[in-house]
Amino acid sequence: MQLQRGRTGRTPPAARLVRGAALAASLAFLPLVTACTGGDADGASPSGKPSEISAAPAAGVVAPAKVEVIANLTGCKPKIRIDADELRQGLCHTKEVDCLITTFPEEKYKQTWLDSAAVYGGKYLVGTRWIVSAKEPEMLEQFRTKLGGTIQQLRGIGPTPAPSTS
Repeated sequence: MQLQRGRTGRTPPAARLVRGAALAASLAFLPLVTACTGGDADGASPSGKPSEISAAPAAGVVAPAKVEVIANLTGCKPKIRIDADELRQGLCHTKEVDCLITTFPEEKYKQTWLDSAAVYGGKYLVGTRWIVSAKEPEMLEQFRTKLGGTIQQLRGIGPTPAPSTS
């Protein structure tokens, strides 16, 4: 969608509203994806910033920042949920797991998304201009061997759960 800018050079209010709605929808879906992460904070820094858990795979594969290509590499066909200027997002279903693939036209949008997601916590597979999240975070390592990227743990807000004694 190409927006026409007025003589002031500003984005029209309707376009800002659409962009805001797309970002809000993306962030609204985030708790559903991260709800099954179990709340562990392994690998998270005390500041709540993402921390790198693993390096890129030995195969050195790096997926292009396109939802359909990343989905194909993970073995699924995406259902595009958001197609906005700042991000594209597709929901994928495989036999093993449901995942959410989000791509960005620029790294700055990916970083903004990660900063917003830090509130919810969870594990994410993060590459150049793309992020994959899964209901079963242990599947991210399998995806990493196919896609590249690094697995990041976002701490979230609130108290850290006490370790289980059983």
